[in-house]
Amino acid sequence: MKKIPVGVLGATGSVGQKFIQLLNGHPYFELTEIAASEKSAGRIYGEHVNWFLDGHIPSVARKMKIKTCEPGLDCHLVFSGLDARIAGETESAFAKAGYIVVSNSRNHRYDPDVPLLVPEINPEHLELLKIQKYGSGKIITNPNCSTIGLVLALKPLIDRFGLKSVNVVTMQALSGAGFPGLSGLSVLENVVPHIGGEEEKMEKEPLKILGNFVGNRIDPLDLLISAQCNRVPVIDGHTESVQVALKEKVSHEKIIESWRAFRGKPQTLKLPFAPEQPIYYFDRPDYPQPRLHRLIDKGMAVSIGNLRPCPIFDYKFTVLAHNTIRGAAGGAILCAELLKAGGWLD
Repeated sequence: MKKIPVGVLGATGSVGQKFIQLLNGHPYFELTEIAASEKSAGRIYGEHVNWFLDGHIPSVARKMKIKTCEPGLDCHLVFSGLDARIAGETESAFAKAGYIVVSNSRNHRYDPDVPLLVPEINPEHLELLKIQKYGSGKIITNPNCSTIGLVLALKPLIDRFGLKSVNVVTMQALSGAGFPGLSGLSVLENVVPHIGGEEEKMEKEPLKILGNFVGNRIDPLDLLISAQCNRVPVIDGHTESVQVALKEKVSHEKIIESWRAFRGKPQTLKLPFAPEQPIYYFDRPDYPQPRLHRLIDKGMAVSIGNLRPCPIFDYKFTVLAHNTIRGAAGGAILCAELLKAGGWLD
């Protein structure tokens, strides 16, 4: 198979670095372009970037010259890890120039003609691409990192039993703040009970992701969600304590069965970044834990545990997802794999 040339926008940042790391050796995609800010442009990536991920810079990127984030890159598909301050206009410019943009930034997530995609949940939302205003170019967005774990846990419950309301409290890893992120004095022996804009995203994004595609629009799901978000001294892996009120009375066993049986289009298509199981349920009450479970199934699966009755809602449980893999670069790459499988990259 001839690989598809791809570029990474924001290649020196935390998400950009993760894209470069995960694209290394990918069976569908070949990294041919890297772009960043004007102050980085013209420099050799391996000599300039402050690489802070595990392992070495992949050899394919080490000797590449960094370019500016402007159309003219020699590829058709770009992954965007751009800062939200510049992502909106830059991604639109690339789409107008005919590029397919798979974005991890928040700027276009609520555009009515842009899919907010979790491939196991709403692949039919890609039909929005037919009505986008960019001509041959397209924009697809990846949801917020904490949203992805939540919606994967909720989707089987919605399909099988219906859902009335959700309360979620997050314990989010430091890597979600990017690099250099928060200072050590801010986070060691501490919990920071505020992440700017995070609660609003968790309360709003699931309604679009889980909404119905009708004609040429998405009807948001009618669901009440309350979120509280905290930053905790964990490097990778967002943990979420979730409470749900269901539309049907259902047994503990049926809920677990719905999670363990859940599969989506990526699993049917056997896409390279698709986990064999999107959801792993653990019977031990002290699981899942970030250090033990964040890398399950390539870091692309969601782990759930400690399902029990809730005296206010119906049930409560714990969710864990790797925020920089499933919740960011890996999730976006899976979106691009689904685009390829559907012929959108032809």
